[in-house]
Amino acid sequence: MASYSVNERGIARARELIDARQYVLESDWGEAQPRAAAENAYLESHSWDEYAGWHLGLTDGANDETKARYAFVYGDFRRIHRMGLIACLYRAAEWRHKEIELAAHELLQHLDKTSG
Repeated sequence: MASYSVNERGIARARELIDARQYVLESDWGEAQPRAAAENAYLESHSWDEYAGWHLGLTDGANDETKARYAFVYGDFRRIHRMGLIACLYRAAEWRHKEIELAAHELLQHLDKTSG
């Protein structure tokens, strides 16, 4: 099983989006989450640093500037999705990636407080 580190850039970007009220509170994350084609299209006009900002985790041992390096996507490259955060939290908890789980939980609480 892969191991992950918290992506501080992704956490900061998620907080910025929440604070700017750039979020979707109700969505079908299975439909909204970016697929490979959307990721490729995003990378055509954005930097790897910007791409990294949409992920809560970094895959340990994966090379920088590869899609394999970034894990736990939480938004659609425009807005943060509440269901995206819940998916990150659930998946991190399921596979015992505690730091990612706690980061997702804190962001979810911040989103709920901000949107409440």
